Amino acid sequence: MNRLNLRRAAVLTAGALIGLAGVATTAAPAAAHHPEPSGSFCATKDGTVTVTWSVISSERDISGRITKLESTVPGDITGGLTVGAELKKQSEGPLTGTQTHTFTGEIPELKLTVGAHWERGRQSHDGERTVVARPSRDCEIVESPSPSPSSPSPSATPEPTRSPEQPTPTPSASVSTPPSPSATPSAPAEPAEPIFKLDQDCDSMTFIVENPAKGIPFTATLTTEKGVTKKLTSEPGTTTSVEFDAYRGLKVTVKYDVVADAETVPYTQPEDCSGQGGGLPVTGPAAGAIAGGAALLLAAGAVLFVVARRRRIRFTA
Repeated sequence: MNRLNLRRAAVLTAGALIGLAGVATTAAPAAAHHPEPSGSFCATKDGTVTVTWSVISSERDISGRITKLESTVPGDITGGLTVGAELKKQSEGPLTGTQTHTFTGEIPELKLTVGAHWERGRQSHDGERTVVARPSRDCEIVESPSPSPSSPSPSATPEPTRSPEQPTPTPSASVSTPPSPSATPSAPAEPAEPIFKLDQDCDSMTFIVENPAKGIPFTATLTTEKGVTKKLTSEPGTTTSVEFDAYRGLKVTVKYDVVADAETVPYTQPEDCSGQGGGLPVTGPAAGAIAGGAALLLAAGAVLFVVARRRRIRFTA
């Protein structure tokens, strides 16, 4: 009987250990490291497309490395965005690159898939994201100059011969030509519109602003319902972001220095997150789908237009 009881106890102990190992494996925190690509393009009437790609890191404390670049636009990407390039910390700005190709017929969907790798201590982390380029609101219209009509060279007028009896004609008084009226000055070009994004995953809520090179600087103050406040300063030609740790009930109020109104944005938790509150991030193909669906583009208009029309900038989820 004692031997039978010992065998039963050994079997129960082994089962418990296996179960605990499975729980530990399932509950281990997943890496949330990933690149954050974006893209915009301009197209001419003859089908020539120029795409500008931009990739920024999700990590604010360590640098990574680009391991994969797959684009549906034929040709190489020129600029600093190349495989093997260092993906610096988020605060140090994005990597950018351009592609130009002439399409015959309809322009297809322009996609870029970016993979990146990070080393954090003894652990390695890999992330991958795909983005579709959007038509840019900052395309310059290039017009071919019309040739100026060539004016015929004036033919020399032969001087009339005078007989000795004819007196030399007295030159008439010169007639002053009135000055031509000055051209009407053209109106100053309106600033380009910034692009606002909201990225929500299982453990973070990130506000991203892409300010084009022809935009204007502005500052946003973001405050949670618990009183945690962060500043976002956006300069022309840069991409900046502010991240909050996600939890159930999180609400962030966004107030811009150029707009009187404020906007409150609630956190929406993805469906596949486990646990209460923010939960643990999900990796694998499902994580890419969730992250891609969370990045919402918002045509909020230029900040100058917001001031003029008193329209509110909205991050929607």
